[in-house]
Amino acid sequence: MLTLTGEAAAHWRTLVAHQRPEWPSLAELGDVADHLAALLPLVTPQECDTLTARLAQAAEGKAFLLQGGDCAERFDRLSAQAIHSKLRLLRRMAVILTYASAVPVVKVGRMAGQYAKPRSRQTETVDGRTLPVYRGDAVNGIGFSQAERRPDPARLLRMYDASRYTLDVMRAYAHGGTDLRQLHEENQDFVSRSPAGERYGELAGRIGEALSREDACGGGHPSRTTELFAGHEGLLLDYEAALTRYHPRSGRRYAGSGHMLWIGDRTRQLDGAHVAYFATIDNPIAVKLGPAATPEQAMALIDRLDPDRRPGRLTFIVRMGAHRVRYLLPQLVEKVTASGAPVVWVCDPMHGNTFEAPSGHKTRRFDDILAEVAGFFEVHRALGTHAGGLHVELTGEDVTECVGGGAELGFDDLHRGYESACDPRLNGGQALDLAFLVAEMFTPGATGVVRPDAAVNAAARGASHSDSPASFGA
Repeated sequence: MLTLTGEAAAHWRTLVAHQRPEWPSLAELGDVADHLAALLPLVTPQECDTLTARLAQAAEGKAFLLQGGDCAERFDRLSAQAIHSKLRLLRRMAVILTYASAVPVVKVGRMAGQYAKPRSRQTETVDGRTLPVYRGDAVNGIGFSQAERRPDPARLLRMYDASRYTLDVMRAYAHGGTDLRQLHEENQDFVSRSPAGERYGELAGRIGEALSREDACGGGHPSRTTELFAGHEGLLLDYEAALTRYHPRSGRRYAGSGHMLWIGDRTRQLDGAHVAYFATIDNPIAVKLGPAATPEQAMALIDRLDPDRRPGRLTFIVRMGAHRVRYLLPQLVEKVTASGAPVVWVCDPMHGNTFEAPSGHKTRRFDDILAEVAGFFEVHRALGTHAGGLHVELTGEDVTECVGGGAELGFDDLHRGYESACDPRLNGGQALDLAFLVAEMFTPGATGVVRPDAAVNAAARGASHSDSPASFGA
């Protein structure tokens, strides 16, 4: 439990904050931070603690984390319909994964704060003109002009308002409940139309049978309130710190910008400002580990961020790449497991598999994404550890940004619906393809799954913790 003084909590300000935008006016940034500090936090400590408890189950092998959403949210794409579309897709994926894994699926949207992106280059050149690179709507505009690309601290206020709107929509959506039968029927419709439907048909049928047995036994309910949480990369520390609140009764500090924050692979320096700031908050947090991460670094991060070894506190999101995960991940998992640290292991199969298509579009192959997830599961199965979750960039919109999948999108399809502001996302069909194929990984050597009754009971628990006061809509 954190009981930091104000001086200790502000220590991060004396360190290097990698990927910090070059704000043209620090005075203006200070005014915006003061304004944010006077606003209400977007999430409550109770909600954050509930997510920590759910992730503690994942650390113990009793739950599975599904986290997904946009690479980078956009102010001009903000709408209730778009939010509903992503949440509905996460729920449909969760039905499949819950049945296959026989444990509750914890659903965390990559939303309500994902407005800033780390970048590998400071500038971008187009037609001989060089301007600052786009860093997300929280920092600058995507339009290629000097005015658009100028970092603007006032955008942090727009991020707060957009995130508040998103969380309001999420809460209202969750309050409306979920009908597992309707979600399953939507998945069956997808199976019937999918070119790969024959492969998915058996699993879809087993899920339907399990739901029917639950209904026959009197366990079926037409609607359940649903737990939904929101997370984002805590990249802009001036924003995060301004929304951090100290709670005198508990003596704990929480980032009020989201339930779960993570540190990116580019900002996880042990002597950097991000690790120092994250060590001061009591939210459940995560760190992304790329192919350069060593077991020693992983252990040092645990010591800094979770010295009390509290289950659910720390998640490692690994992003190794399809061709490296099988030989890089084992040494990390072995070292951390031997130490007894109760981290949640999550696979990000997106960021290690990006390349440039002949057309110049950034894209990802569905087969590479699937291969990294398969390698992730194989490593954990071989070591006897728990594959704890999946972190994917996706959208409910019918975009064409990643190639492959059941619909077999090719390079020539990318121009038809490429809308991402930064990295390519799975569309709805590809995300469901992934969910069905990952479901098979829970039972090696079988096309279906076992323990149907246990699984559907877990589905009921995963779709709803309606007795939890921290549930959106509870």
